[in-house]
Amino acid sequence: MRLGFYMGYAPPGTSPLEPIALAQEAERLGYDSAWAAEAWGTDCVSVLAWLGATTTRIKIGSAIMQIPGRTPSNTAMTAATLDLLSEGRFLLGLGTSGPQVVEGWHGEPWGKPLTKTREYVEIVRTALRRELVEHHGEHYDIPFSNGTGLGKPLKLMARPLRADIPIYLAAMRPKAVAQAFEIADGWLPIFWSPEQAPKVFASALANRHEDFDVAPTAPAILIDDVEAGREFLKPYYALYVGGMGARGQNFYNDLFARYGYEDEARKIQDLYLDGNKRDAAAAIPDSFIDEVALVGPKERLAERVDAWRESGATSLLVSTQQPEALRALAEIAL
Repeated sequence: MRLGFYMGYAPPGTSPLEPIALAQEAERLGYDSAWAAEAWGTDCVSVLAWLGATTTRIKIGSAIMQIPGRTPSNTAMTAATLDLLSEGRFLLGLGTSGPQVVEGWHGEPWGKPLTKTREYVEIVRTALRRELVEHHGEHYDIPFSNGTGLGKPLKLMARPLRADIPIYLAAMRPKAVAQAFEIADGWLPIFWSPEQAPKVFASALANRHEDFDVAPTAPAILIDDVEAGREFLKPYYALYVGGMGARGQNFYNDLFARYGYEDEARKIQDLYLDGNKRDAAAAIPDSFIDEVALVGPKERLAERVDAWRESGATSLLVSTQQPEALRALAEIAL
C-alpha cells in the first residue's frame, strides 16, 4: 500500500503555502503522492503547479478537479501542461461535486452525473491522444452544433509527455463506483471504512483489474488522548453528513447510512439543517471516527494502518496538519 498526502484546500484565512510545505515534507519522507482539492475557494491547479515546481519526485494529483468548473478540453490542456511541467508526475482526479456547488457556484445544470462523467473522461482521453476532438453527446457538443457554424474539430497543439495520464474518479454511489472501475485508472473514495467499505462496494471491487488504484483519504491525528482527537474531527464529519446537501440529496449522508448508521444519519442531518451544528457534531458516533480516521498514539495508528492495508486500499492518502503525524505514518507504513 502506497502512502500519499492529501493536502485538501486552504481553509478561509489561510494560505495554500501551508499545505504545500507539508507536501514538501511528505516528499522528503518518501510519500508517493500529494493531492490538492478545490471547492469554492482556492483552486487545485495553481496549487499543484506551485508544488510541482518546488518538488522533484513526489507525484502531484488533483483530488478533485471539479468537472463542472472546466470544459473537458480545458482539463485535457491543463493535465497535459501539469504533466509536462512536472516531468510525468501528474495524476488527474475528477469528480462532479454536488448539485449545490454545480448549480449554485458554477451555474451549470446538475444533469445526469454518470453520463456527464463518462462523456467527460472520453473527451479528455481523446484530446490527450492528440486525436481530433469531435463529440456529440447528451452533455457535451464539440464542435458546438448550434453556433455560428464556424467551429471545426481540433486536436491538442501541445505534445503531451504521456497520452495515458492516469485518471482517478471520486465516487460514492454504487453505480458511480462501478463506472469508475470501468473507465478510470483509480478511485478516490471518501469515508473509507476498512470494516464496511469492502462489503458495501464488494461488487465493484470484485471487478478491479490488477493496476487499478483504490486511494481513499483518512484524516490522521497523532495524539495520546484519543477522545480529544475524535472530538476534534466530529464537526468535520457533521458538516458532510449533515450539511453537504439537502434532505434527500446528500451523498455523504447516504454513504454514512449504508455503513449501518441509518438512524444517526437522519438525526445528524436534521440537527445540522435546523442550525444545531454542535449537537450534530456530538451525534457523530465514536465508532464511526474509529473506522474512517487514524486517531491516537503511534501504536494505535499502526494497528489501523494494518486494517486499511488488508481492506483492499492500494494507496492511503493521509490528511493531516501535523508534520509529526506525517513522520509517524512514514515510519509505520514505508
